[in-house]
Formats: sequence, structure tokens, C-alpha cells
Amino acid sequence: MRVRSPILSVLLLASGLWAGAAAAQGGAPAPLEAGRWAYEAGQYAKAVQALQSAAAAEPQNGEIYLLLTKTYYELAQYDEAIQSGARAVALAPRNSTFHHWLGKSYGEKADRASWIAALSLAKKTRKEFETAVHLDERNFAARQDLIEFYCSAPGIIGGGEDKAEPHIARLQMLDPSEGHYARGNCRRQKKDFTAADAEFAKALEAGTKAPDLIYDIGDYAVKRGQPLRLFAVADAGQKAAPADPRGDFYRAAGYLLRKEQAEQAEQLLRSYLKNAPLRSTYPPPAAAHEWLGRALELQGKTAEAAKEYQKVLQADPRHKGAREALERLGKP
Repeated sequence: MRVRSPILSVLLLASGLWAGAAAAQGGAPAPLEAGRWAYEAGQYAKAVQALQSAAAAEPQNGEIYLLLTKTYYELAQYDEAIQSGARAVALAPRNSTFHHWLGKSYGEKADRASWIAALSLAKKTRKEFETAVHLDERNFAARQDLIEFYCSAPGIIGGGEDKAEPHIARLQMLDPSEGHYARGNCRRQKKDFTAADAEFAKALEAGTKAPDLIYDIGDYAVKRGQPLRLFAVADAGQKAAPADPRGDFYRAAGYLLRKEQAEQAEQLLRSYLKNAPLRSTYPPPAAAHEWLGRALELQGKTAEAAKEYQKVLQADPRHKGAREALERLGKP
């Protein structure tokens, strides 16, 4: 019997309840609910279509424009994300979350712009993050992004570690786990990895409840080759959000860095590929296929491993690790 994953069960239950409510009302679900469902399922093109219909019906509803912003953000359509985010802010200028997402959209566009355009966009990013924090000091996600901006950006656009420090101290008072993560992230930006290691360990020990922060520490641990930290990340993440499939990915990576339990790592990675939505805060499928290739290779399943590495190259033809793996397996 196939065991259904917790996240899939939740989605199916929501789908059933949603469909039942729609049938009781004698029609399809409202466009906003359809858009929200499609977004959560990672069906972003469908979400845009539904949310545009919702916006036409309720042009003064800022929540619709926020969800449109998030959807365009996941589609990497940053001009559209900025347009929707600006509309949300215009409708509710004192909404901290609206300002935060507008800032995130400006930031992503800045990362891809020419340096002249990037300067202006980066300043807008900082302004929106600062406004979001000013409006709601407990918008921890906005404050974390503002701290990262200060720690990574040059002074010409308003960066500076001295500006980050008061915000880190305030986070430390409001939630120690958030404060330790913020300090660790700042040290990571400065390539002070010894200090970052210590702060990230404290963040996990303090019991952070924010899955995105926990799994960002997981990304750091993968890059630093830290299997024990990956196990701690998986434990903390699954405690904070049991239905989140990212714990499977990072636990599998921990096993494979230690070259052990390859069969269990294979099962975990297949589960992740089956259940994880396409989202910017989740490891992409190509990363899971690369680790799956390693798991299969450890088991001596070279033909299957080669297929996984080839899937990585389909997504990224210049991926060095996958190319080297295929050459190692005699599959150029």
C-alpha cells in the first residue's frame, strides 16, 4: 500500500473541502480561493489567471495583489511582481507585509539589472524593507531581509554592518533564535564562517520555529559539507512544520555526505521530489536529482545514477558536478 505524505494529505483534504463547498454553492470556487490553491500547489500560471479574475472583481482588495506579487515572484517575472506589489501598497500603505514583498521584488530585479539600474532598485529595496519594519517590528521576515541587505550591500546604496547591529540586537530581545540566525547570516555575508557556524548552532538550539530560516541554515550546511548540522536542521524543521518535505532533502544530504544509509537517502529524495512544490525557498528538483544520483551511485546502481545526473544537465547544461559524475561513470 502506498503511504500518502502528510503534505499531500493536507492538500487533498483541502481540495475535497473546497470542492464540496463549491458544489454546495452551486458553482466553481471563487477566483481568490482558486488562485490561493494554485499558488500553494505551485501551479503559478493557473494562479495568475485566477488572481487576475479576482482583481477584476475586487480591485480594492490588497490581499489579491499581494498573492499576485508572490506568484509573479515565483515565476521570476519581477516587473509584474513590482507592479502588483506597488498596487497592494497603494491600497494599504500601512501594511507591513505589502511593503516587505514589494521590497523583495525590487531586490530580485536589482540582482539581474545593469549596475546603474541596480543602484536605484537596491535603494528602493532598502526603503521598502525599512518601512515594513517600521510599521511592524514583529515582522521578523522583513527585519531579517533588512539585516541581510545592510550586511551585504555597499555603503553607496545604504548598506553597512553598523546599521544592521541595532536590528540584530532588537531581534535578540524579541526572539533569541531569530537574533542568532540574523547574526549568523550577517557573518556569512562577511565570509566569517567560524562565527556563522556558532550563531547558526545557537539558532537551532534556541528552537527557531520559522521553517524558511531553519532550511536556509540547511543550505549553508550543504555548501559547507556539515552532515551533523544537516541532521539537526532536519530534526528542527520537522518539529516546526511536520508536513514540510524539506526535512527529507536535508536529512538525505546528511547521510550522503557521510556516505552512509544510501538506500534510506534514496527513499527520502524520491519522497521530496514527489511532494515538494516548486518554490524559491525549496531546493530545486535539479539539486534533488543530483543527490539522488549520488545515492544510487553509492549502491552501485550506475545506470540509474547516470539518468539522474542527466536530469540535472537537462535543467542546467553547465552543471559541473553532474558532468563530472557522468564522466566518472563513463557516460559522457
